[in-house]
Amino acid sequence: MKRRLQSAQSTLIGHLQKLQKDDGSWNFCFENSLMTDANMIILLSSLGVNDKELIGRLNSRVLNLQTEEGAWKLFSDEKDGNLSATVEAYFALAYSKALDMNDPRMIKARRFIKNNGGIDNAHSLTKFMLAANGQYDWDRFFPVPIELLLLPKSFIVNFWDFSGHARVHMTPLMILKNRKYKRIKRNTPNIRDLLVRQSTADVPTIETRSLISTIKQGIQSLYQLPQYLENEAIHTAHHYMLQRIEKDGTYYSYFSSTFFMIYALLALGYKKTDPIIIKAISALKKMICQTEEGSHIQNSTSTIWDTALITHSLQNAGVSYKDETIKKAVHFLLKNQQMRYGDWAMEVPKIAPGGWGFSHNNTMNPDVDDTTAALRAITSTAASEPTSRHAWNKGVEWLWKMQNRDGGWPAFEPNKTKEILSSFPIDGAEAVSIDPSTADLTGRTLEFLGKKAGVTGDHPSISRAIQWLKGHQEEEGSWYGRWGICYIYGTWAAVTGMRAVGVPANDKSLQKAKQWLISIQNRDGGWGESCYSDQKKKYIPLQHSTPSQTAWALDALISLSDKPNHVINKGIESLLGQLEKKDWTSTYPTGAGLPGNFYIHYHSYRWIWPLLTISHYNAKYKPNT
Repeated sequence: MKRRLQSAQSTLIGHLQKLQKDDGSWNFCFENSLMTDANMIILLSSLGVNDKELIGRLNSRVLNLQTEEGAWKLFSDEKDGNLSATVEAYFALAYSKALDMNDPRMIKARRFIKNNGGIDNAHSLTKFMLAANGQYDWDRFFPVPIELLLLPKSFIVNFWDFSGHARVHMTPLMILKNRKYKRIKRNTPNIRDLLVRQSTADVPTIETRSLISTIKQGIQSLYQLPQYLENEAIHTAHHYMLQRIEKDGTYYSYFSSTFFMIYALLALGYKKTDPIIIKAISALKKMICQTEEGSHIQNSTSTIWDTALITHSLQNAGVSYKDETIKKAVHFLLKNQQMRYGDWAMEVPKIAPGGWGFSHNNTMNPDVDDTTAALRAITSTAASEPTSRHAWNKGVEWLWKMQNRDGGWPAFEPNKTKEILSSFPIDGAEAVSIDPSTADLTGRTLEFLGKKAGVTGDHPSISRAIQWLKGHQEEEGSWYGRWGICYIYGTWAAVTGMRAVGVPANDKSLQKAKQWLISIQNRDGGWGESCYSDQKKKYIPLQHSTPSQTAWALDALISLSDKPNHVINKGIESLLGQLEKKDWTSTYPTGAGLPGNFYIHYHSYRWIWPLLTISHYNAKYKPNT
């Protein structure tokens, strides 16, 4: 065992070191579903951008992902297929004329779409994309008045109560809805035959009606002429978008928000040749990466995230902070610490910037997870280098201020927790409209503060966080993880976080978690969880083991066990075996973005998490047999 563990650790270290870029970063593909590929094809085709080479490459990946039954999936074990993905792929292939409409593959796709309720049953974002291209009627969306942007922060519901992710997408969508913009060109394919319900609008829930009624009451209280308010709201939305365009031309660094911003600008009268639109398209093209199925447009890059995680895992495995690999990586991370005041400052105006974001082009949208990851990576150098120490102090100070009132930590901004906003009329509103505390982010923050900042459960803020975690544990002992798949991820983060701040291994909550992890171990010794868990909000086994989920479960169990036991050793054997093979389990998405719509295969995960877990095993147990 000792020799195999040492060999695996050395191999992983060497592999990662070879992949480092000259600037000190690691640039792995942030692989999502085909939504971004399809929408890029549609965008270029609708604007008449003559880039046949890129469109051809993207079409190739889209076609490679089609199932024999004619559908497209978000993850391999998704039953039959995914309606929204299939609608997006079908429209993209039709728009770019990659296939004739009578091609058997298109016929199969049409049959699948109709058999599953047609466009009407697709995700809201899919329908917004189609509406902007004249394939879905704007009147079928439940009306959200754009004047929402004008409501003061003192009102019971206002624009700034929404999460940052929701705001940047809502703004262009409300512009498009207000203007009822349709970009229909001579080459725009007509797929309205896929509307099963030809004229029926979406039926809102009672909660949604109540929310919109509240918003309208607030607007009426502004006491201005309706036309003035509408024009002012349009101006505010326009200004909001322009203020959040990154240096590279993307809107908030995301493909999805930039895509809808471009259409919103066209709706406001911009020409397709406007420099803002040209630069945005150029930036989206640069988000391309390579997957096994072909070229792929990422929703964003994951450069900061990957670099921070790898830098920490290498040091944890014994690579000195004086090693050139670490020096270059730390320099890159320090250079990308955010010094701009972003939207987060509206909640905590008295704290200076100091966080890190997810992607290299993100300069105004830091998040808790990337900040703790970067802080872990620079901790060793912070002890001896003033520049690192200053950055570390600023980052830690910023991190403390991000804690929610309930004791947990959110992703981007504190206290965006008004449950009423979960009724906003868009699919997945409960996941994106607010930014509540989550077990994974709370646990990961505790793990950093405990291990790298020396904070314990005696600290009042830490005590509150521990109590939040204990109060949100599932009955069987797991925790739901928002940004990973899913209960394994959340449980790992919660367990290792509480252990880091001094919660004893025999704590009742931790013992329940331990027994749950043991109970779901696969026969081969590993662990694997389906993306369905994210949708059904309960643990759904994958029936196969994946490297990252096996590493997470093992890491949690190692933190709870003074000695290696049969469960842990069997898991280590499984993990070592997984490192030596490459099949669909190596590429299964274990990252989460939007439940039921957006899942992520991090190309870096099959190296990072096994290295971290193996090094924890070696350090704690010092195996000699």
